[in-house]
Amino acid sequence: MSLVNKKIWIDLEQPKAAIMLNSLIKMFKSEEAEVMITARDYDSTYKLLEEKNIEFTKVGEHGGSKLETKLQTYIERLGGLFPLVKKFQPDYFVTFMSIEGIRIAYGLKIPSIGFNDEPRNIPVCKLMLPFIDHVITPQCIPKEWYIQLCAEARKITQYNGIDEIAWLSEFTPNPKKLKSFDLEKNKYVIMRSEPSSACYFLDRLKPNETLLSEIFPPLFRRFPNHKYLLLVRNQVQKDFLKKTLKKYQDKPNLIITQYLPHLDDLCFYSSLVISGGGTIVRESSLLNIPSIEFFPGETAPQEHFLINNGFPLEHIEGVDRITRRAINIIEEGSNAERDIQSVQNKIKKYDNPNKICFNYVKVNMG
Repeated sequence: MSLVNKKIWIDLEQPKAAIMLNSLIKMFKSEEAEVMITARDYDSTYKLLEEKNIEFTKVGEHGGSKLETKLQTYIERLGGLFPLVKKFQPDYFVTFMSIEGIRIAYGLKIPSIGFNDEPRNIPVCKLMLPFIDHVITPQCIPKEWYIQLCAEARKITQYNGIDEIAWLSEFTPNPKKLKSFDLEKNKYVIMRSEPSSACYFLDRLKPNETLLSEIFPPLFRRFPNHKYLLLVRNQVQKDFLKKTLKKYQDKPNLIITQYLPHLDDLCFYSSLVISGGGTIVRESSLLNIPSIEFFPGETAPQEHFLINNGFPLEHIEGVDRITRRAINIIEEGSNAERDIQSVQNKIKKYDNPNKICFNYVKVNMG
């Protein structure tokens, strides 16, 4: 079962995919497979790939919040990917949730495998699951949810864990990374905005808005000596925060940015992480850092998995409740164990989805 001279195409369409599949790319290359990587311009995807020194081809962009532009950019990206894939002639296609990639793989009869931990994203699932040959999902998400979204039961492999384990099981923090923002351990808070342009978030919030505009001020008033890193998903959210938080703009302790390098290092040494989405708080809670998720509505099964297994994650809705709990956490001080070895020992009790994917591809291509 060798991958020598085998051709594998990987399409990365979002920041999480760029982070998660990094170690998988290394696994394939260690077996001397030829790997072609394509990527979509969305959020910090390109910067993350550049940070990790991953060679890739830029193809297409995110369609924003409007259905018309989502469809238009989908069509355009198909046109951009097709000649690249046809020329490369891959033996296998690997993805996170690339509907363009899956459509091309299906059309050219390229065997495919992918990851999916977001059945709440119904449009993407319905466009991907019927055409993919195999999908890897967390065991904590009921298999029936995927079957209802057009997946075939025989195509689903489930594992004991969540996606973020794929990279954090290999993570070693570097305190030197704090120097970039002049940060002091346990004296800063990281906040992540909501994915307001995602298909599953439309109509919940205006595309340019974020509740960070309401969560940040009371925390700053209570802890003005802390630093606050507000991580947004796009330029319109950044402009919105700069406008609504204008009176704080001259404060050196406030940073509003669309990209934070070495984010896992920053999370590991923070006092608290607050997010309107799931990935960053799953990361931080796996690292034993107090974490608050304020995604509106029922929290995802992955968050239940973390809470049920004793990781410091809380799902809280309502600005007042979020800020009160955040203040309590900061006042109490973080009791999180900063020993990475004990953190990794706990994480490694669960399955690594990248290893599952690698072994599956190797067996089916060998």
